[in-house]
Amino acid sequence: MTLSHPRRLAGAVLLALAFVGLFGATARADEEAKILAPSGTLRVGIYPGSPTSMVTDASGKPHGLSYDLGGELAKRLGVAVDYVRFQRVADIVSAIHDGQVDFTVTNATPARAKEVSFSQPVLAIELGYLVPANSPIGKVEDIDRPGVKIGVTKGSTSERTLPAKFSNATIVPAESVKVAIAMFGRGEIDLYATNKPTLFEMSDQMPGARILDGNWGLEHMAIAIPRGREDALPVLNRFVAEEQSSGALDTIQQQAGLRGASKARRE
Repeated sequence: MTLSHPRRLAGAVLLALAFVGLFGATARADEEAKILAPSGTLRVGIYPGSPTSMVTDASGKPHGLSYDLGGELAKRLGVAVDYVRFQRVADIVSAIHDGQVDFTVTNATPARAKEVSFSQPVLAIELGYLVPANSPIGKVEDIDRPGVKIGVTKGSTSERTLPAKFSNATIVPAESVKVAIAMFGRGEIDLYATNKPTLFEMSDQMPGARILDGNWGLEHMAIAIPRGREDALPVLNRFVAEEQSSGALDTIQQQAGLRGASKARRE
């Protein structure tokens, strides 16, 4: 008896094992896609004006944390991506809660965790204040005075959090970041409070505007998905870890011009 038969048999076994492994990996990917994108398309919620969501560069090409991470996840799942635009992040969270959107990246607050499910943190982002050119407000201590109007995005964490911090200043909700910039011009707000990446984007459109030193908290940005899809969280957590360790997340931040962020702590 020759040795060719055992060799052929061993080769056949290895080939069969490889096929089983490939089939298993494909089956897992299909199952992950069914959970995260049950319609066959990953619907990514975005709102314009913030690098944490979506901005456009000088050539008109879109970038952003939600935009780019959503596109990369869709590619890994082997599904199409559909970017669904909203005015503000609160609307996206509501849409995810209602199952109309599959994915976004937003501040993982306890209040929002009652509406959607979150991955491990992607980035930590400082919260701050923006004042226009020639503002008499030079530091945080100058804010809490009668007549001072603090702009916030309607439905945001800032709107819910800041009233407890100020007893004299007035909180004024704005429909969107774009609307807030116009409100500065009409004297309807004296400063704006939100995450610093958004404030930097606003300051680029407001000559002489500046961001006050320090911060009034941190946002812990994470991937949000509809509740009931928690079986997919290990997949999302691996995805986040790979984007962080590979340097892909750094590239996304650079392309989006995202400033005021730091690395998230691993859970």
